Amino acid sequence: MKLLIVDDEELTRTGLMTSIDWATLGIEEIFQADDGVNGLEQARLHRPEIILCDVRMPRMDGITMLERLEKLLPDSVPIFMSGYSDKEYLKAAIRLKAVNYIEKPLNPSEVSEAVREAGNLYIQKLHSKRGEALKSMEISSRMALLLTLPAFPDLKTVQDFSQELGFSIKSSSCFLSFIIRMHLFPELPILEEFHRELSDFLKKRKMSFVHTDKKQQNLICFLFSDRKPSAQTLHELKEFLSQKLSVLGKYSIAFGDIVTGISKAYQSYASAVILLQSSFFFPENMILTPGSADSSAEAFDFSSASPETDFKEALENGNRTAAEELLEQLKKCFYKSTCYFQNSVKDLYYKLFLSIENARKRNLVSEAPVMESIADTINQCFTFSELHEALVRQTEDFFKNSRESVQEHPTIHLIRSYISQHYMDDTLSVKDISEHVFLSTSYVCTFFKNETGQTLNQYLTEYRMEKAKLLLKDARYRITDISSRVGYSDGNYFGKSFKKHCGLSPSEYREQNLK
Repeated sequence: MKLLIVDDEELTRTGLMTSIDWATLGIEEIFQADDGVNGLEQARLHRPEIILCDVRMPRMDGITMLERLEKLLPDSVPIFMSGYSDKEYLKAAIRLKAVNYIEKPLNPSEVSEAVREAGNLYIQKLHSKRGEALKSMEISSRMALLLTLPAFPDLKTVQDFSQELGFSIKSSSCFLSFIIRMHLFPELPILEEFHRELSDFLKKRKMSFVHTDKKQQNLICFLFSDRKPSAQTLHELKEFLSQKLSVLGKYSIAFGDIVTGISKAYQSYASAVILLQSSFFFPENMILTPGSADSSAEAFDFSSASPETDFKEALENGNRTAAEELLEQLKKCFYKSTCYFQNSVKDLYYKLFLSIENARKRNLVSEAPVMESIADTINQCFTFSELHEALVRQTEDFFKNSRESVQEHPTIHLIRSYISQHYMDDTLSVKDISEHVFLSTSYVCTFFKNETGQTLNQYLTEYRMEKAKLLLKDARYRITDISSRVGYSDGNYFGKSFKKHCGLSPSEYREQNLK
């Protein structure tokens, strides 16, 4: 916690700083001010949880200072100090809910006890406030879920919910829904803070809102007010959302139609859902509104042959130009398009990725650096642009390896392929690999070392570590889960092996790569 000492006597401030073991009281930072004016500034700047304040000071007394801080720091706990037995000051201190009133000369043990009591009171306030906030969010979520149903919601239930939340809905109320799609869904404390800040923002504009989440991927919000929000209000709302969400990572926002009457709330939600489908094809951190997402994409002619067939032929024939031209056509077709469904395009790209994988095996082309599975690659792409660039990179790697590398011995290719399919198995052994290629264990080890310059165990470890690096760059995976996903049943052994391989622990590597 942070403590602010406000007193015009320097000796008093210094004595308090040096005579009390603040750390044992949970005080981590202490700030000072010599009068109420400076105290007000320090409080605004540092937002202390506890304020130890003299009553009588020049320029501004302690009572006046704390009265002005009531709205800014409603949860902070004041403790008054005074050398005067003035009943009026004591009354004012009680009205401001000061936890204690200490007379000078100060007794360090008395001050310590007052600060300990203030700290406990502050924690109680936080718990009570958080409980109220969680209850409010639960009611908000239940009401928002009702509004997402196509059938007309139970009006009385909605009105009961709104009354519990402190607002009312009229037959003439205007509704506006928007849906936030996030790459990494925020944890509850961050969601609580967003709820509070958005609520404060809307109150100033005489608007209310409820929200709920869907499968911890999308945040669905309904805004309503007595009158239709102005263009300026909508602009300010978009600016606010951009500012708050930009620190949380990648996002897309789709706004629905503005409608009048609770019976049409679903219409606003449905139009936002349709627009959200298209957000995948637009750049990240975009806000789409009805009419703003007109497609600028070019139509792609699928009549002559399917894209996956043309792409497969280009790979098999080593025709890099044809493959690149096809990929460019696909980009023009899908980028900023509102004509296609996200899942259909992802299915197509899955087939294209699979064509590369099959061409590698068929042509015995060695793999480039360790790649993720096709499903993982697609799932990690938040936008179409990311998905397309991932396919372009793998296509380039395929043609580069086909041209530059000497074709591997078929047995070495079989070994690499087997490892790529079974590396996650913690029981994978040299014996398993040798049986797969119908060679003795001793011979396969010698043969692999002569052909590649690495032992089989070295290659397997390196392969697993490179896979682990890829997974560590994705915050969705816990380090303990990554350990088992790359073939290590013992998390401690995985950590030691990883550090030996790249010089950093898994957590250190993640920290460096998630900045």
